[in-house]
Amino acid sequence: MRKTSLVKWFFFGALIGVITLTIFQYHSQLTVEIVESWVNKFGIIGPVVFMSVFIIATVLFLPGSIFSLAGGALFGPVQGTIYNLTAATIGATLAFFIARYLASDWVAEKVGGKLKDIIDGVNAAGWRFVAFVRLVPLFPFNLLNYTLGLTQIESRHFIVTSLICMSPGAVAYTYLGYVGREVVGGGENLINKGLLALSLLAALTLLPGLVKRFFPGLTGKLGR
Repeated sequence: MRKTSLVKWFFFGALIGVITLTIFQYHSQLTVEIVESWVNKFGIIGPVVFMSVFIIATVLFLPGSIFSLAGGALFGPVQGTIYNLTAATIGATLAFFIARYLASDWVAEKVGGKLKDIIDGVNAAGWRFVAFVRLVPLFPFNLLNYTLGLTQIESRHFIVTSLICMSPGAVAYTYLGYVGREVVGGGENLINKGLLALSLLAALTLLPGLVKRFFPGLTGKLGR
C-alpha cells in the first residue's frame, strides 16, 4: 500500500475514533432536543451530518429510536423517514460486514446460544427469515445486525430485506417525532396528527402478532 493511502486511512480512522469517543462520552445525555440543536448548526449539510451520526450510533449499539424521533422533528415525516431509513440501513449493513469480516468471534460470544437457531433459520428460509426477525422484535436491533453477518445470507438480500422490513418502524417513529415537534410548536390540526400517530404505533404493535401467525414454525424455533 502506498504511503499516501496509509496517511488517508490514518486520518479517516482518527476521525472515526474521535466521533466514537464523543458519542460514548455523551450517549447518556442524548435527547431529541440536543440532537436537533446540534444538527441545526450545520445548516444545509445538516441532513448529511445527522445521517452520519445515526449510522455510527447504529454500529455502536446506541438506541436508534432517539435518532428516528429526532429525524421526524428535524425534517418532517417524509424527508425524516427517508433520512432515518437510509441511515439505519447503512448502519445495519456496516455492522453486518464488520461481523462477517472483522469480528465474528466477538459477535458469536455476544449472541450465545441463539446463534445456531439464527443460522439454521437463515439456511432454511433465507431472506424470509431476515424479514421475520426484522418485523418481530425477538432480538435487539443493533445486535441482530451483527448476528446476521455470521450467517450465509447474501449481503444484497440482507440489505434489501432490511430496508423494506424496517420501513414500518421508520415511518411510525419518524411521524411520532414530527407530531411531538408540532405539539411543542403549537402546530395546526394537532388532534388529527395525534390520532394518526397513535394509529401508526398501534399498527406497529400489532404487526409482530400478525407476522407470527404466518410464520409459526420460526416463532416456535426462536422462542425456545
